[in-house]
Amino acid sequence: MAEQFTKGGQEAWYHDRGHWAGYFHTYDNFQVGDSFDTPRRIHVFVPRNYESSQENYPVIYMNDGDTAFFPGGAYQKTWNMAGLLTRLYLSNQIRKVIVVAICPINRDYEYTHAPVWGAEWGGLEHYSNYVAQSIKGFIDANYRTIADPYNSMVLGASHGGLAAFYTATRHPDKFRCVAAMSPSFWVGLDSTVDFALLELSGDFFASLEYSALLLEGSNALKDPNLQPKIYLDWGLIREGGFHNSFIEERATARGREMRDLLIRDFGYREHENLFIVEDGIGQHSEESWAGRLENVLKIFFSW
Repeated sequence: MAEQFTKGGQEAWYHDRGHWAGYFHTYDNFQVGDSFDTPRRIHVFVPRNYESSQENYPVIYMNDGDTAFFPGGAYQKTWNMAGLLTRLYLSNQIRKVIVVAICPINRDYEYTHAPVWGAEWGGLEHYSNYVAQSIKGFIDANYRTIADPYNSMVLGASHGGLAAFYTATRHPDKFRCVAAMSPSFWVGLDSTVDFALLELSGDFFASLEYSALLLEGSNALKDPNLQPKIYLDWGLIREGGFHNSFIEERATARGREMRDLLIRDFGYREHENLFIVEDGIGQHSEESWAGRLENVLKIFFSW
């Protein structure tokens, strides 16, 4: 069953896929920023009792929203977020949340801040501002949220993980929780020449320490009053294709480097405000990220 409605001046449709955890408000042509913002699709997944309760909820802003609940993306895969939330709610392991799944328009461009060989790049600053100001502003104004940054999380994997980390460190007044799974911290460092010419051996050209990613995010990372709570992970499988042999290898190498820098230079403490997972059977895939997501949600949203 689908019903159209308008909320905050945006046209949407209600649809219920029978998930115990909740139902959807989908905005097919969501446009709340300036006139240069291209309309995009977002799915807002609200708890089953949203209309009957008076509760306010934490919010997860999820990159790659086209794969969050439904098969999509380049490989028509999904994280099956609704099924995971159902299991966690039924076992009373986490608080109920609102999930805002943001579908990309030009993924390579929107989720990168530095050059990537053979791909469009450079739109991440605008995208992160759009998420922090326009999308979060709309959600907080039109849904019963707990709007403070400690209850506002940005989540993503691969380039979406890079975009999540970037967004949280640029907007600590909006997001104080971030989960970056298999994050592309290698962008701008190991991505400026043809990948086929590279041999895997630690750092390729430069250190994360002096990268734009850390230099521009250092104000939030070094201030105990602004530091986001951070979850990072990566998989250790290297067979099965380029996505594991190069992309996940780079995610691992740069992820470990980021972990060490966060601890050494910014005073982060593992198991307190920094959580690291190395998945021995993890690959660069939605299946692996979905498998680790349960742990992520427990870290940030346990009772």
